[in-house]
Amino acid sequence: AYSATAEVEYANGLTDTPMGKWRAQNGSREPFKVKWWCVGNEMWGQWQLGYMQLEHYVLKHNWVEEMMRKVDPTIKTVGSGDLGGGWTEGMLKNCADHMDLISEHFYCQTRGDLTAHVSWMPEMVRSKADAHRKYRETIPGLKEKDIRIALDEWNYWYGLHVFGELGTRYFMKDALGIAAGLHEYFRNSDIIYMANYAQTVNVIGCIKTTKTEAFLDSTAMPLILYRREFGTIPVSVSGWNQKLDVSAALTEDRKHLTIGIVNATYDTYEAIIDLKGLKATGTAKGWIISNSNVLAYNDAGKPLEVNIVSMPKTDLAGKISIPPVSNIVFKVPVQ
Repeated sequence: AYSATAEVEYANGLTDTPMGKWRAQNGSREPFKVKWWCVGNEMWGQWQLGYMQLEHYVLKHNWVEEMMRKVDPTIKTVGSGDLGGGWTEGMLKNCADHMDLISEHFYCQTRGDLTAHVSWMPEMVRSKADAHRKYRETIPGLKEKDIRIALDEWNYWYGLHVFGELGTRYFMKDALGIAAGLHEYFRNSDIIYMANYAQTVNVIGCIKTTKTEAFLDSTAMPLILYRREFGTIPVSVSGWNQKLDVSAALTEDRKHLTIGIVNATYDTYEAIIDLKGLKATGTAKGWIISNSNVLAYNDAGKPLEVNIVSMPKTDLAGKISIPPVSNIVFKVPVQ
């Protein structure tokens, strides 16, 4: 508890506190104002320093979290959860008054079939969301507390470590899976509050470095595209071909509709998009991530094999062609 409170004070304390004074001496007089704090990481795992049994850990979590809030009552805290072995359920039953969110992690490996490999990612997201919805029905008082999920580690993790320790290479098929995973997060944003791709740089990250260069791995591409162009207000989608994964959202100002499509097959599909209550006021901008080779990958010092490419402006009133092994985002002005 001492270390946790000292860290909170170092980040957020005023300069008249011991740790805030130390931060100022180190060059940052103003507090960092860190809002979200995860109380422990994967504390259910025997590989973690400080691992203990659930019945003991719930006591430690509550104690440590209380001490952290005494230093800064404005912080938001995330409990260490895991659906396996009843850990999440135990945390929700015993620590619901001592956390704002609860953490879940998952990593997918690989499946030989392209569609199965890509769909594994949304399947995992959906399974986490559905399990927590059930907990809200079975644990008294939980629904009212509205403790949502922080899915703060998720990714593919398999293959050779070609970039050193845990340095996994990612392929075109993994980029499609990350895009499909984002779609499932949008569909479950009622109960998933945040989702943090793990990691950022090296190991299983979306940015890889050598001693002289840095480059974007394939999984970086959908993360960049959706962050840059996709909306923030989820819109329901129905009637699409189940071979495709389709998601939609309005931009924050509601002036544009964005549509994401993942085609994890080797076939081309023709789609007709009905905007229902919305009306397009112009043609759509479009971006595509595609490579017919599902094992295409990016590497240092070479042209990007998996990249975001701008498409010609598209009239969504007509038939739309969805090429194989592709991820497309359309952005159309609407009223």
